[in-house]
Amino acid sequence: MAIPLPERGQPVDTSLLYQIVNELNTLSAQQSTAKSKYFTIDTPNAGSQSTKTSDARVIGGWVDVVLGGSKTTGNQEPFSYTFPADFKYVPVVTATPVNVGGTDAGKNVSVVLKSITTSRVDGVVNFNTTGDLSVAVNLIIIGIPNS
Repeated sequence: MAIPLPERGQPVDTSLLYQIVNELNTLSAQQSTAKSKYFTIDTPNAGSQSTKTSDARVIGGWVDVVLGGSKTTGNQEPFSYTFPADFKYVPVVTATPVNVGGTDAGKNVSVVLKSITTSRVDGVVNFNTTGDLSVAVNLIIIGIPNS
């Protein structure tokens, strides 16, 4: 609601003060619900850390692990991904295997993340079926940047 401007020299009356205070209270209520615009990450060394969602950094990564290879049950293939930018704290990382080749052996794999630092993730793909396959890992990295 727009508050009408008083004329120069017009005394400030109760009605105008009420409108001003009412608008300030409305704005204040809108700001207090902005709590959801914060991002919180639980870090292993620094506990819970929060920042504005707009200040958080999200990186999508892709690693080709095996392209056109053959694996047997129980084989493992390590992979690593270096982030394009360092994070202030260890970020949250999610890894999903992608059956690039569309084979039966590529459907039966799992990913284990072994180490996550502020600038790198290391993991391993476990092969649970023997066969030819092409497998990649899709990474989602979410954290608080250094600056």
